[in-house]
Amino acid sequence: MASEYHRGEMDISEQSATYQAVMGLTKWGSLAIAVALLVLTLWFCTTAGFLGGLIPGVVMAALGILLLREKKTGGH
Repeated sequence: MASEYHRGEMDISEQSATYQAVMGLTKWGSLAIAVALLVLTLWFCTTAGFLGGLIPGVVMAALGILLLREKKTGGH
């Protein structure tokens, strides 16, 4: 069985797709948790109130989306 293995000849497209999915979920999930923590902390733990928490949360979400999205690679 060990002789059947040839390094670099296996199709790893499924493993690569799974890795990309996990990294994407980690990235976007982290942003969602950070935004939720910001909004809830400002809303309930300060005198800012609902809008005082919502507005910074929307700004943070927009900046996070802009910074974390996939970059388009120029090329052929």
